[in-house]
Amino acid sequence: MDARLLVSLSGVTTRTLHRCAHLAAELERRRVPLSILHVARTEDGPVTAWVRTRAEAGDSVLLNGYDHRVTPTHRAVQLGRKAEFAALPAHEARLRLIAAKAALDATGVTVDGFAPPRWLASPGTVQALREHGFALCADQNAVRDLVTGEVRRARVQDFASQSHRTETVRCFALVLASARAARRGGLVRLGIDAADLSRPGLRQALLDAVDVALENRAFGSTYGSLRHTAPA
Repeated sequence: MDARLLVSLSGVTTRTLHRCAHLAAELERRRVPLSILHVARTEDGPVTAWVRTRAEAGDSVLLNGYDHRVTPTHRAVQLGRKAEFAALPAHEARLRLIAAKAALDATGVTVDGFAPPRWLASPGTVQALREHGFALCADQNAVRDLVTGEVRRARVQDFASQSHRTETVRCFALVLASARAARRGGLVRLGIDAADLSRPGLRQALLDAVDVALENRAFGSTYGSLRHTAPA
């Protein structure tokens, strides 16, 4: 069975926006849509405008948290602020989701689901997502349909998961993992943080991983589209 290739981009800021736009153009040339992990913002600045434009062009947008700068009351200490929803109880997750949805409404951004920072979501977060009408949650090891309960198991392949390796080995590992996942069928999940786009080796490795997945009969898709198709 042909694989579905999902490419996600997180950490978009005004400083990285030009590199993000260039990546989106490279993926368009390959007919691969982008899934943008978007942190809810109350201001309607250039990042928000770009995200809206990409969504109108067919890319997917997933809520990627509310405010990574504020430390959750309940958290695993070693995860730090960036894993905003990793250890939250349901009541605190609800408060953050309420604030995030208000910010999305204020800026006119529509999301297709939720992807927690660092791909880590507590059981309380998943419960709160269902209560607030989210249909999809993409975590580190699976994509979960919160309406039907279907789970598509596939690990995110990104550079963060290989943080203790040299850059050359990290790049090789990403391309190799992409090829293996594509040959197996199902989902091929590639992710990159916008900050890594400033490193030519990492950026090229991501594009190489996309190319090798396409060569192995994967086809570009988005997280949002998974809600409209039968599981692979």
